Amino acid sequence: MRLDISYDGTNFSGWGSQPDLRTVQGELENALAVILRKYGEPPVLTVAGRTDAGVHARGQVAHVDLNPAQIAKLEKHRGGPNAPQNQAPAALARRLNGLAGLDSDVWVTDASWAPAGFDARFSAIWRRYEYRVADATAPRNPLVRNHTVWHHAKLDLAAMQLAAFSLVGLHDWASYCKPRPGSTTIRELQEFTWERLDDGVLVAHIKADAFCHSMVRALVGACVAVGEGKLGIESLAILRDQLERTSDFKVMPAKGLIFTEVGYPEDHEMEERAELTRRRRGVVVWDDRITAMRHAEGQAIIAAREKEAAEFARGASEALLTQPPTVD
Repeated sequence: MRLDISYDGTNFSGWGSQPDLRTVQGELENALAVILRKYGEPPVLTVAGRTDAGVHARGQVAHVDLNPAQIAKLEKHRGGPNAPQNQAPAALARRLNGLAGLDSDVWVTDASWAPAGFDARFSAIWRRYEYRVADATAPRNPLVRNHTVWHHAKLDLAAMQLAAFSLVGLHDWASYCKPRPGSTTIRELQEFTWERLDDGVLVAHIKADAFCHSMVRALVGACVAVGEGKLGIESLAILRDQLERTSDFKVMPAKGLIFTEVGYPEDHEMEERAELTRRRRGVVVWDDRITAMRHAEGQAIIAAREKEAAEFARGASEALLTQPPTVD
């Protein structure tokens, strides 16, 4: 079953369950355990993107596998024999939100039967985030203080836009990620743009096939450094290609970041996409633990493209050297 979820991350220690800490996954799985008690093992959620502490979401996606007894429980008639039969997805969303309460900071916006082979994490083909920054020219609005970072200086939107555009493409993002043992830092950054809203707030729109740890906040921080004039527009690509962490810019705070959307292929392609993603990332599943091992495929693609570019440049240079001069 697919669950679409929104949450205010202010009072959560991120998505993933942690002992003695309040997390989005922990809250939802505790509710699932209450709703489906006595009907087998409590369900576990698999999520499209594991957000950090303080990060918000309005388009998070998760899936949950239910056994036949749990489905039957959700579809059980209420209100007499003539009452309409419950649909399990709608019933589950209603029960989860009912336990959360109207003032909850996490809400299941939709629930539906997932297509065959659907995996919220591995079937995804892209993720999208937004980041909100109010610079010195934007009015301070206390009502959005938990979802917008207030920046002390005026920022150059045009320079930030050019810097963002220069980063788009398939690259190794080790310079912009917190390293995790065994995991790859190769990602395809598909879109990166900035705009200033009518209220003066600057919003970054960032889309990629996937993001490594703290990548979005690092990219935003680098653009803010350009907007302040501390870094040149061309510096961000140079820093990226050095493949090592730098102190030339600051990673931005979590509260300005919002996970907005996940993209998936057509229903009949879900299973194939999930298997392809697992192979590319070298995923091994053992005892319900997922270990991601660094793979060389992305590096090989980048190396091949660099080789093609070098050969093209060399060919063009040789053509210029051998071409006879024109005579007027």
